[in-house]
Amino acid sequence: FEEQLLQWRQVLLFLVALCVSSVLGQVSYSIPEEMAKGSLVGNIAHDLGLDVQRLQLRKARIHTGDSSEYIHLNKEKGLLLIKEKIDREALCGQTTPCALHFQIALENPIEIFPVTVEITDINDNAPLFNKDERRFEISESAVIGSKFMLEKALDPDIGLNGLQSYTLKPSDNFNLKLHSQSDGTKKVEMILQKPLDREKEEIKNDHLSLVLTAVDGGEPQMSGTMQIHITVLDFNDNAPVFTQSVYKASVPENAPIGTAVVTVSATDADYESNGRISYSISNMLDHARGLFGIKRETGEVILNGKFDYEKKKNFEIHIRATDGGGLTGSCKLIVDVLDLNDNSPDIHIMSKSNVISEDAKPNTVVTMINVEDADSAENGKVHCVTNDDNNFILKSTSGKFYTLVTDSELDRERAAEYNITVTCSDEGVPSLSSSVTLTLQISDVNDNPPVFERSSYEAYITENNTPGLSIFTVKATDSDWNQNARVSYILEDSSVNGVPVSSYVSVSADSGVIHAVRSFDYEQIKDFQFRVKAQDGGSPPLSSNVTVKIMIQDQNDNAPQVLYPVQTGGSLVAEMVPRSADVGYLVTKVVAVDVDSGQNAWLSYKLQKATDRALFEVGLQNGEVRTIRQVTDKDAVKQRLSVIVEDNGQPSRSATVIVNVAVADSFPEVLSEFTDFTHDKEYNENLTFYLVLALAVVSFLFITCVVVIISVKIYRWRQSRILYHSNLPVIPYYPPRYSDTLGTGTLPHVYNYEVCRTTDSRKSDCKFGRAGSQNVLIMDPSSTGTMQRIQSEKSRSHDSISAPRRATRLCLIVFCIDLSRLFITFFDILLSTCFEYVFRSNLFCSYFGGFCIQIIVHVVEKCSYLLRYAIFNQIISVSVFTFYM
Repeated sequence: FEEQLLQWRQVLLFLVALCVSSVLGQVSYSIPEEMAKGSLVGNIAHDLGLDVQRLQLRKARIHTGDSSEYIHLNKEKGLLLIKEKIDREALCGQTTPCALHFQIALENPIEIFPVTVEITDINDNAPLFNKDERRFEISESAVIGSKFMLEKALDPDIGLNGLQSYTLKPSDNFNLKLHSQSDGTKKVEMILQKPLDREKEEIKNDHLSLVLTAVDGGEPQMSGTMQIHITVLDFNDNAPVFTQSVYKASVPENAPIGTAVVTVSATDADYESNGRISYSISNMLDHARGLFGIKRETGEVILNGKFDYEKKKNFEIHIRATDGGGLTGSCKLIVDVLDLNDNSPDIHIMSKSNVISEDAKPNTVVTMINVEDADSAENGKVHCVTNDDNNFILKSTSGKFYTLVTDSELDRERAAEYNITVTCSDEGVPSLSSSVTLTLQISDVNDNPPVFERSSYEAYITENNTPGLSIFTVKATDSDWNQNARVSYILEDSSVNGVPVSSYVSVSADSGVIHAVRSFDYEQIKDFQFRVKAQDGGSPPLSSNVTVKIMIQDQNDNAPQVLYPVQTGGSLVAEMVPRSADVGYLVTKVVAVDVDSGQNAWLSYKLQKATDRALFEVGLQNGEVRTIRQVTDKDAVKQRLSVIVEDNGQPSRSATVIVNVAVADSFPEVLSEFTDFTHDKEYNENLTFYLVLALAVVSFLFITCVVVIISVKIYRWRQSRILYHSNLPVIPYYPPRYSDTLGTGTLPHVYNYEVCRTTDSRKSDCKFGRAGSQNVLIMDPSSTGTMQRIQSEKSRSHDSISAPRRATRLCLIVFCIDLSRLFITFFDILLSTCFEYVFRSNLFCSYFGGFCIQIIVHVVEKCSYLLRYAIFNQIISVSVFTFYM
């Protein structure tokens, strides 16, 4: 039955524990002691307003100030469970209320939630006396009311579960009296209420046995007993009396064993054995038991053990003085423990971040620490500092908590890791300190673009390279880390002479090696430039670019080209040298070029073969052919020189030109010597055919134009004759810038010419100076009718020409003008072609030379110009005349 009652009581206390109060962010629970391991304390996730997943993600954990942990946090369910069975008496003793204080620490962001778990008492301890029996020697002469101090029972429980009352049996001679003490306990005294009579039957063999029972108020009720054996002595009527009822002493916490605390003293008025006093300690609690001793004879209290101020700050000891007759007196000794600076600050890492981003803003929390010093007063005051005041600072948040925050912007490229030492010192003498080192890694942020090793690059490549050839490598570095430092190279879009640069070069994205896509030709392109972009792998990516200039180096891949003398398949060109030429006479100059550059284009001229090597020489640098001796009559007229032109490349390239020289003073002499040169007969026959055909066509066209012009002239003459012999007015043709008789002319002057004609030309007249608005000049009165008739006939003539006919004639005029232009263009082309063939003809060259040909061409061009002008004017005149007809 008692076990069931205990179980129901534990259930009731468990339900009480579920009543949670939250005041100013603190969560409180109440549970009974002695709960089984794994029992539920409370749903901390629900009480903090957090879901279980957030509790796990934020790495919730319990922080306690000491090493004992009675409460366990179940992160999966968000529950607080019993980790170890809790004994309230072992944990708190007589202290009320008894509570466990700890903190729930969360990260990201860092938060601390204080939690208090109150441990309630259950009646699990019975009252207990230190000794099972107690012996007294009492004189039979003891007066009624004599007091005998009894040892009080100890019950670790508190409240109703603690010690409540005492009973003494049998109670014939004695009763009990309780006195409340300042520490909450009760002093038990046995009071003599009936004189002792050792001769009575109840006192056998001078002894009286009593049973003292101590009872608590718990359910079920528990008790403890002590046997009291009383020896009845003869008369002793004075009990010992202490000089002070309360003694006080102070002892430093590091006092060695054997240190004298204080000496108590008591007196007894009796004599001999009844006045002999002995001292002893009574009523000592568990935490003080064994720490103090007293010399039985002298009353000197000595230290038998070591104590710690941080565990117990004072002790209360009850000392008893007993005389030889068994009478006792008591006093109280209060021992205060003096604090010494014997504890260094204790640093606890509540929550910390091992990695922080380099772009973290100032005042970002890195870690939170709790610093405790078990000492008191000045010995317990703590100040904390760091070894890196430039980047991190410590801020005191509340009481014993500090936060380590960033004080400046971080740069991983400057420092990738920080070892931060936090040192905490107290103010004791001498000062004690503790330190802890935190290692903080700085995570990288893509805040640095790639940087090329040079601001610009120049590279050289020889022309005629193999496509795909590696030219050179661009290199860029990124001071970031990992993916943010991975550099890729990209060829930026641009064009070279209208062609995309990607058709010239390519860039390896990983290595930055630039390859030639095509084979380069120095003669087509000598250099070009483009831009290469280096881009890192960050997000967003950063980039930089650099200008690369590629210069093509020349190779000797082109032979010299001879510009003069011109070498043609069917032509013969000869240079004339008079026989009177002196030494150093300039015969001709060989002109050659080399499209290469540099030393590959340096040309030298050498005489390879010659009819007479002793007559001519060639300038090594300028290619001038000169005589090296006086020309004589014995020298052959026909001289053939072979000149080789070489460049300075490696290997060198060359070209050969043939120079024909005629040593003579007249053309017939030259002709007789050069007629034996072979010519291309087929070429000359074709040339003759085309020349004859061209001359025939031109002659036909010319004769046709002449016939047309003569026909027009005859037609105009006949019309004028018809008008002269008839009575009709003559409508003359007015060339440009003349006006007709109606005054509608186009002269730009203020006054126009006004002309009036009659059928009789002898009576015609003209007058100057009339205003353009006056149209008719009357010559004489007899011609008045004729002039009126002329005007009326002319009006009718103009009106009779319909609009379609006038448009048709206008189109005909335009056609004639275009036809004349086409004819003149064809004539120019034909003439230039003929003279080009004539100029190239070796026959003409051999007979007349270049000078005569130039004169002939100039004369023919002048004649052609005059002929074209005459034909064009005649066609215009005929067209205009046709329009007015």
